[in-house]
Formats: sequence, C-alpha cells, structure tokens
Amino acid sequence: MRHATRSLRVGDAPPLSEITGIRLGGKPVAEIVLHDKAGADKLPGLVAGLGGLPAVIGKGSNIIAADGDLPLVLIRQEPRDKVSFERHGAEVWAKAPAGLPLSALLNAAAAAGLGGLEGLAGIPGSVGGSVAMNAGSFGTEVGPLLRSLTVFSARTGLREIRPDAEQAEFSYRSARCLGLPFGSPAPAAGEFPVLLLLEAVFVLSESGKDRVRSRMRAFLAEKRLRQPVSAASAGCVFKNPAPDVPAGRLLEEAGMKGKALGGMRFSSLHAGFLVNEGGGSSAAALELINTAVEAVRRHSGFTLEKEVCLWVRQ
Repeated sequence: MRHATRSLRVGDAPPLSEITGIRLGGKPVAEIVLHDKAGADKLPGLVAGLGGLPAVIGKGSNIIAADGDLPLVLIRQEPRDKVSFERHGAEVWAKAPAGLPLSALLNAAAAAGLGGLEGLAGIPGSVGGSVAMNAGSFGTEVGPLLRSLTVFSARTGLREIRPDAEQAEFSYRSARCLGLPFGSPAPAAGEFPVLLLLEAVFVLSESGKDRVRSRMRAFLAEKRLRQPVSAASAGCVFKNPAPDVPAGRLLEEAGMKGKALGGMRFSSLHAGFLVNEGGGSSAAALELINTAVEAVRRHSGFTLEKEVCLWVRQ
C-alpha cells in the first residue's frame, strides 16, 4: 500500500537495524511518515488498513527491537516546521515539532541566547522522544520545562494539553498524558490506543549566547568522558534504582562491565550502556540484559528496571 498527500506518505519501512541507535531490529510491515499535524486524523485508518501494530519512532535512540519480520507499522515524523520563539514577559516559549532532533532545539535556543535546556546536551533522539521518556541529565529533566503539548490519539483526537493542569504525568524516565502512554506498540493489530506527540512548547529564559553555549560545551565534554556517546547503543539500558544508586555502578560491581556475547558488549567505559560492536543481534542483546538483571539481583539485591524500549515479544 502506497499513499502520499501533503501531510503524510505511506511506503516501505527500512529495517530497524538501519535507523536505531544500537543498529538492531528487523523489517516492519510499512512506514507512515507524517509531515504536519493536519494528517494525524488519518493515522488510525491507515494503520488498520496496513494490518500492523502502530509503533511511533523518533530517532530510534533508545529502542531494542527483535530480529526478523516485525508486525509493526512505523509512524515517524519529518516536520517541515522549525523551532519558533514567543516572548511572554520574562519567559520565552520555544515551540518545536516532535520529529525535530533534540540537538536542533538546543542549538536554536543557544543561538537565541535562551537558557534552560543546557543539561540535555548530548542526549540523542528527537524532541518527541525526549518528552516521552522525560529525558534528563545533569539535574535537568524535560517535564518541568514544558508549557504545553499538542497530542493525538484515536480516542481524543487532536488537542493541546497543559502538563501543569494535571493532564500529564512525568516521572523518572517516563511520561503519560491523558492516561495513555506515548507511542508504544499497540497490543493488537488494527488498534490505535497510543498517544502521538506532535508539538511541544518549552519555557526558557534569557541567559546570553556565550553562557548558554559554554554550559552546553561543558556538559557535552563531561558526557563524552564518561559515556560511549559515539558507539552504537540504545543509551542507558536500566534506570537507576535510586538517585544515589546508579545502575552502572551496580552492573560494574556485579561483573557486567565489558561482558560480551555475540557482537554485543556492556561498555568498558560505562557499564550501563550496551554496545553493538558489529554483527550483534537482538537475541544476544536480550540474553545479556537478562544476565545482567540476574547478576545484579544476586550481588546486591536490586531488581533493575529497563530504561530502553524493547520492541520484542517476551
């Protein structure tokens, strides 16, 4: 099935191994690329016609998907709009389409001398992915920076919500709005019970170009020293069990740092990152992840919770 309008196009999907950060995953049924929010209301019908499970993907930076043929219809956004700014007293509202790379939002804010996002420097992925995961680093999280979100679901249609009006729930590396998760594969073919983020508005403040850029460079340099940012990975595999109990430390203490299997390895730089060294498979990745959970449980008693999104049948 092929279909194209000004707002979207439907076509063949690339293998997920070509578009995910960890370079793993098989071939979805099809792909729907959304260019603007006017096409959102067509998504449920298109997905039903294609016969797969709707799965929203941004830059694929935190996804580990199964090998082989996958019963998924990818929904991806390639926005035509860029970041725009509106001044409201001491605040500046930055409006960004969900499909925009997070780095592009940070760079646009820095060029305008606007602060608030610097701690997110070096986080891969899209604006939408950062909201869906409530991404954070260096004491900065996405959730508290949001003024409004434009979302779509088959149940609610297209609507704008205010996170501060209790229509959204942001917790550690997790977010829900209107009682729905963002973008997870649906439980059955033909259903569309997922929430698609189309646009996010962030509240920023005047800070000065030099100061913003200096802070971003410092955070990025520190991240490069501690994390394998240039490797093929899905970011941190596990959530920290507590603010003072980092998952990476637990994994290292349990002997998982540098542990390898079938082309996959827990990084020797940071044990919390699972890296595809070339020729890795999802089966090997999942086996290492399960081994790590059990090793940490035996060594320290903690049960690690996954931060990555697993698009697999378990």
